[in-house]
Amino acid sequence: MTVFTDLTRVRNPISSANGLPNAHYIDPDIFTEERDAVLFDNWSGLAVTADVPEIGDAKPFTFLGMPLLLLRDKAGAVRVFQNICRHRGMILVAEPRKIEGAIRCPYHSWCYGTDGRLVSTPHVGGPGHNTHKGIDRDTLGLIEVRSHVWMNVVWINVSGTAAPFEEANADLIARWAEFDVPLHHGGADSAFRLDLACNWKLAVENYCESYHLPWVHPGLNSYSRLEDHYHIESAGHFSGQGTWVYRQLIDDAGNRFPDFKGLSDKWDTAAEYISAFPNVLLGVHRDHAFVIILTPDGPERTVENIHLFYADAQTDADLRARNTAQWKEVFREDIFVVEGMQRGRHASGFDGGRFSPAMDGPTHLFHDWVAAQLERRRAAE
Repeated sequence: MTVFTDLTRVRNPISSANGLPNAHYIDPDIFTEERDAVLFDNWSGLAVTADVPEIGDAKPFTFLGMPLLLLRDKAGAVRVFQNICRHRGMILVAEPRKIEGAIRCPYHSWCYGTDGRLVSTPHVGGPGHNTHKGIDRDTLGLIEVRSHVWMNVVWINVSGTAAPFEEANADLIARWAEFDVPLHHGGADSAFRLDLACNWKLAVENYCESYHLPWVHPGLNSYSRLEDHYHIESAGHFSGQGTWVYRQLIDDAGNRFPDFKGLSDKWDTAAEYISAFPNVLLGVHRDHAFVIILTPDGPERTVENIHLFYADAQTDADLRARNTAQWKEVFREDIFVVEGMQRGRHASGFDGGRFSPAMDGPTHLFHDWVAAQLERRRAAE
């Protein structure tokens, strides 16, 4: 049985607030509570559309213990289903593959269309009898998980209780309306994974603030300095940081990535980095964007899947590789910090920490939002 933590001080104004208690980073029961209240009840990131680029492509995922199947149906729509047969709960697709005809269960060969319909139940009424009055195929299709695509991210609301995506994320969609353009995934050289020995929330907390730049990212800070950054704060929705000094990557021949079309003058030099609550980290620039999807793997482990996108599908491969390597170096610089904070959460006397009222506003907003989700769920139980 979960012991509810005291979140009173987390919800205080930043000048008197404490961070989330240690249990929210190390306790399995609290992890389960947050899974339901924070990650399942809201729009969480699962994957990117480039994971299933063509019709019939299917890729299995495990999201917080739940087996899911991402696929592109015959109409070209990206959909998410529970990756289980409605007969005996067998996993349907074990490895990424192309669905040429139907999705066939390897156990008893029940078959499903890419739209989730149950289309075949061989011998269900006895040998040679493929129907039975007790098996209503119309009600036994795959269980679909509510999903939405924005910024090429496949967002899911497992509980089905969140407001529509466009309503829940209206402020962020409006803020980045200029980037509502085709985003082209850079391909295999523009995706990588980092495995972190920390709770997923620490990755969010670190990403959305610029306070640590001078000490953790000295190379980045050499031209995009702490004083060049500004806070991005939308209480209850997202937080992050922006910089007025973005330096484009240019190769020895003077080549650079083409810009996204139609951007305002602000983006000539600015870039923004936002944590879309709960688990998606986004970055936009005049010539490329990136997405980091955080997949929690228990209280003290997290997988980061990073994807880079461009305005043109035919960008220079060498330049793409350099850009990927540059970002990989930056993101790796954060690993010792988030893992160090995770180890610190085992210090019994730690009270969740304090916030700099001047520098930690984006991080405090995230703590407050997590606490609000938990209080909402607790009040309903």
